Amino acid sequence: MRLADNASNPGDLEPLVKRLLSQKASARGDQPYRSFRVEEVSELLRQFFAKENLAARVDNVMRVGGGASKEQFSFSLSATGQSDGRYMLRLDPLAAIVETDREREFQTIRAMADIVPVPKALLLDPKGRHFGQPAAIMTFVEGTTKPSAEGGTSNVTGMGTFIPARFRALLAPQFITHLAAIHAADWRQGELARFDVPDADPQQAARWQANWWSYLWQQDRGQPLPMAALAMVWLRENLPPTSELVLVHADYRTGNYLFDEASGEITAILDWEFAHIGDYHEDLGWVVQRIFGSSDGDRFYVSGLMERDEFLDAYSAATGRNVDPKALKFYEVLGLMKMLAITLATCVKVARNGQNHQGILATWLSTAGHIFTSELCDLLERD
Repeated sequence: MRLADNASNPGDLEPLVKRLLSQKASARGDQPYRSFRVEEVSELLRQFFAKENLAARVDNVMRVGGGASKEQFSFSLSATGQSDGRYMLRLDPLAAIVETDREREFQTIRAMADIVPVPKALLLDPKGRHFGQPAAIMTFVEGTTKPSAEGGTSNVTGMGTFIPARFRALLAPQFITHLAAIHAADWRQGELARFDVPDADPQQAARWQANWWSYLWQQDRGQPLPMAALAMVWLRENLPPTSELVLVHADYRTGNYLFDEASGEITAILDWEFAHIGDYHEDLGWVVQRIFGSSDGDRFYVSGLMERDEFLDAYSAATGRNVDPKALKFYEVLGLMKMLAITLATCVKVARNGQNHQGILATWLSTAGHIFTSELCDLLERD
């Protein structure tokens, strides 16, 4: 199936995304990626702080679990014998499961520091001049992504998250409040003012996202997939107009926030690497993806927290915004296309080429692509 070549303008991409995709295409070589060793990271950190004229001792460097797209290490700093706390180093591998920009992530976290709970963004090596790969250093935030007791369960990256009722009651209101605060942020000010803005026409916000993930699929796919071709055509033929541009987190869900298990308080919103200016329906369409939720009896809870209608009604009540069913469906389809591109295209490619530190995880995630193919079929058939 040939992609529609009409006013949908398949070449219209966000400038940052266009640069990232171009860099990705040229950066991959034939050599497999070697993960950073703890000893190597320790020495790089010591040299880095010495170069920054920070008289601090680096200790207790440890690899941190998770990090499906970035290598992560925690470490402690101490000066004059006194501990200065723990910190997190995020490093890009040669070929990430998702290609994003450390500088934008860093800017976003700094901009959101007084709006929602986030780690403190401290130091940045955007071009990898010191660490060899783009890197950022942030404070280490205590918390968990799922309850350790009372039957709380989750698969990798927050898939199939089950949150017990007691924690649902504590977390759900905060989940809505923080999403509303993100969408209320004034992106025309401060660091966010440097973001690309899709305001050439009302459909550009949707078009930028549809083109990004369609392009990525075609760049990384191992073989054609009729459902992916159908979804790309459907997206470009059903671009919704955006009535209000907001800061979109673009990966907002359970699994991407930390909370204190004793109090139930959310301590940090994580994974801002996809953040951009766009349509608030994009975050809503991502939250309601079935892969991130779970059932309790005959009730299905999106992101493990609320039933679908309850979530949408709570968002509308908190923000005063209406939820347009057509726009929501577009971004649900986009979310599935996004996950299809990540799992059945990029994950397969980076695992096969050995250019990521999470080759086993990437291989495992690729199997989930068939779930997304089936859900795409079901969602598009509803028309």
